[in-house]
Amino acid sequence: MTTLENRIYLDHSATTPVDPRVIEAMAPYWNAVFGNSESSHAFGREAANALGRARQTVATVLDCHISEIVFTGSGTEADNLALRGAAWSAWKTGRGSHIVSTPIEHHAVGHTLDQLHNLFDCQVERVPVDQTGLVDPADVEAALRPETVLVSVIMANNEIGTVQPISEIGRLCREHGVLFHTDAVQVPGRLPLKPDELNIDLLALSAHKFHGPKGVGLLYVRRDIPLVPAITGGDHERGRRPGTVNVAGAVGLATALRLVEERRTEEGARLRALRDRLIEGVLERIPDSRLTGHPEQRLAHHASFAFLGVEGESIVQALDMEGLAASSGAACAEGEPEPSSVLHALGLPPAWGIGSLRLTLGRSNDQDDVDRVLDVLPAIIDRLREET
Repeated sequence: MTTLENRIYLDHSATTPVDPRVIEAMAPYWNAVFGNSESSHAFGREAANALGRARQTVATVLDCHISEIVFTGSGTEADNLALRGAAWSAWKTGRGSHIVSTPIEHHAVGHTLDQLHNLFDCQVERVPVDQTGLVDPADVEAALRPETVLVSVIMANNEIGTVQPISEIGRLCREHGVLFHTDAVQVPGRLPLKPDELNIDLLALSAHKFHGPKGVGLLYVRRDIPLVPAITGGDHERGRRPGTVNVAGAVGLATALRLVEERRTEEGARLRALRDRLIEGVLERIPDSRLTGHPEQRLAHHASFAFLGVEGESIVQALDMEGLAASSGAACAEGEPEPSSVLHALGLPPAWGIGSLRLTLGRSNDQDDVDRVLDVLPAIIDRLREET
């Protein structure tokens, strides 16, 4: 049997291994420095100091103020806090309840917006995307109304890799006095991430997507943005996120974010070359295959495809038997018997949409890994087509 050590991991958009340097940075806060950061004694002060240093590290990378950083338990929680917090704050002050978004958001955003509509009567309007998954900023502007209180557009899609014109969308929102939220979970270490320069008011991240630990995320909240907490409790994180702060997790997130930012340009160039080799090889060697997402405005590590006449889950299982870990789309949507909502929004016919495959590269991958995919994938597709 192929061991995990011998396998090739090509699912870095689902999660990433924790950097050993991150583990080392976190280690003291599991045992030696175990105090509650809210306690006033020496144990608490030491934990609070570590939390403050982590917050400063994040603020340095994002080029923002430490007061704008809210640590959460995940990227999903950060998205929930941003959307519910902004919508409830607007409702409380009678400013309106209209929200603009897209049909290609992560479920953390899409399902939260559905709940805001179903339970709180928020009006949610989703602007279309083109066949590559791009949002037209003009469509966002056209959807804005006097009662619009929030726009939410994912910065880079986890399933198809398309990168949105976030700065332009944010500029339009700011001109109209509307808050702008983005799920940037896929972005650290891959694109510049300066919320103020990008005209972003609310931005969500998750540590495990960039070689940090699972179970910790953050929400950037531009100063003076009012939020109603999505959960209630103590006054942690300036009253925006109750619950004892995970100091070890915050330290891990901050360390991982700093490390990936330090190598972003160099690693991005390396992964882009591997990605392009992979895309070109797949499209050349496999008939009735197509790239999903934008051919150029996409994440450097991300390659996603659709194959006519096969099911994506069958491709993933066959690759797994060959020692290759991949995904048929978003990990949160595995097992769906029909095309994902993202591929549907692109207008991909069902016969193509069910045959989706996502290959996302990372630090451990090299040209040999790409060549291994190109050696085995064409035969897998041929065999699966013959079996249907």
